[in-house]
Amino acid sequence: MEDVGTGDVTTLSTVPADATTEGYIYAKENGVLAGIFVAQRVFQILDPGITFEDRKVDGDQIVDADILAVVLGPARTILTGERVALNLLQRMSGIATRTARLNELLKGYKTEVVDTRKTLPGLRMLEKYAVRVGGGKNHRFGLYDGVLIKDNHIKIAGGVKSAVALAKAEAPHTMKIEVEVENLVGVNEALKAGADIIMLDNMDPADVQEAVKIVNRRALVEVSGGISEDNVVEYAKAGVDLISVGALTHSVKALDISLDIQKIKVRSVTR
Repeated sequence: MEDVGTGDVTTLSTVPADATTEGYIYAKENGVLAGIFVAQRVFQILDPGITFEDRKVDGDQIVDADILAVVLGPARTILTGERVALNLLQRMSGIATRTARLNELLKGYKTEVVDTRKTLPGLRMLEKYAVRVGGGKNHRFGLYDGVLIKDNHIKIAGGVKSAVALAKAEAPHTMKIEVEVENLVGVNEALKAGADIIMLDNMDPADVQEAVKIVNRRALVEVSGGISEDNVVEYAKAGVDLISVGALTHSVKALDISLDIQKIKVRSVTR
């Protein structure tokens, strides 16, 4: 709806209605593939009869020049769907690739990489799927499936203790209570209040290590804020359970993937 609108005027004016073709979707850099079924769905929405042959599957390590899929059918359909299919495939593969790189750095540690809610509106389900393809785990999907008490909640509730007590009184008994803190004082407050998960926000590795000692396995420990490939191992060494990385989705670089037209057949040039 967004891209095609009332019609692809360029394709409709330059491509014969009866032209058929093959389009090769291929990688232009190395990475981890995610979203091949989404690209397929884009073309099938435009024409249920189109043929989409995947040559790689989600989770595959791909390299420059790898053929990922071949699309066969009406040339108009392939050209009209090309950009949307590639946009989604590139973004999802970029997320999977970034996640896989962080996971590779954390080999040998108990720490798991998780995502955040910092996703593009409307694409959260696909982006969080791409994180899993890259070997990461999903944090809560939305405001409805997890309690995460942050600084503004704490201010309005009147402190960590009261915020946790209110959450415990209202949330389902099956739902864990997570509290975000910014220092060791907050760690102690969250622990005494009975938090199930304590998120250490923008704390340096030395303070994180001290926080892990204070918690002493009485709650899960998560770190967030300023995490990059340069420092992720330092946080893992501190002994945390989870590292949440907003950059997996909010500012990830899309993987370079393209589509090239190959054979073209036209039954008639009369239009």
